[in-house]
Amino acid sequence: MRITLRVWRQASQDAPGALKTYQLTEVDEEMSFLEMLDMLNEELTARDEEPVAFDNDCREGICGMCGIVINGAPHGRYNSQVPTTTCQLHMRSFKDGDIIDVEPWKAGAFPIIKDLVVDRSAFDRIIQAGGYISVNTGAAPEAHSVPAPKRKADQAFDNATCIGCGACVAACPNGAGMLFTSAKITHLGRLPQGQPERMRRIKAMVAVHDEAGFGSCQNIGECAAVCPKSIPLSSIGQLNRDLMHAMFKGDGK
Repeated sequence: MRITLRVWRQASQDAPGALKTYQLTEVDEEMSFLEMLDMLNEELTARDEEPVAFDNDCREGICGMCGIVINGAPHGRYNSQVPTTTCQLHMRSFKDGDIIDVEPWKAGAFPIIKDLVVDRSAFDRIIQAGGYISVNTGAAPEAHSVPAPKRKADQAFDNATCIGCGACVAACPNGAGMLFTSAKITHLGRLPQGQPERMRRIKAMVAVHDEAGFGSCQNIGECAAVCPKSIPLSSIGQLNRDLMHAMFKGDGK
């Protein structure tokens, strides 16, 4: 396959950035998108040019590091028939002669480090604000000793699959991180173990979300449409209900 890439190049957060065009002539349709970028970087290195910086780790769709906007869609969502991460997107989703725009997550809370790499530490700060259970329960209890209704257990599991990639932020016109935040709140808040800190957790995590520079949620739904783990939009509704309850509780405890 012959592919034309228009890749965002930016040396640092403070440097100007622009799309730069590259031609690849021997792309195998069985390559993953990241393998194709590896091929590009090998060619750039052979020409003594600066390779394209991009994030990746597991290449198995489970770590959330490989966030790239492909033809305007996070993870190339609309080039795939199913929700996917960039590392699991294959070149057979494209056609010979295609022109592909490759850009980083662009959001106020995700400053660009270099080229396609952004700083997603704002997500870490949201987790640090309350995305955990700190109550000391001693040794790990037997799995069935704390019964949970199946519906709530299923909701908790569905939200726990969030990998924190940031596609929801990149897709949102306002750059909101509410789908991520709601997933991290809901997967704890639906289980018995998460109840003692539930109200304090919701207030603290939403406060850090807002302080980090994420935009406001208007329930447009683009976040859920591009989520590679299919976190449901209803999670944001659960967050809003919990937040209202926490605010009426006053101190949130």
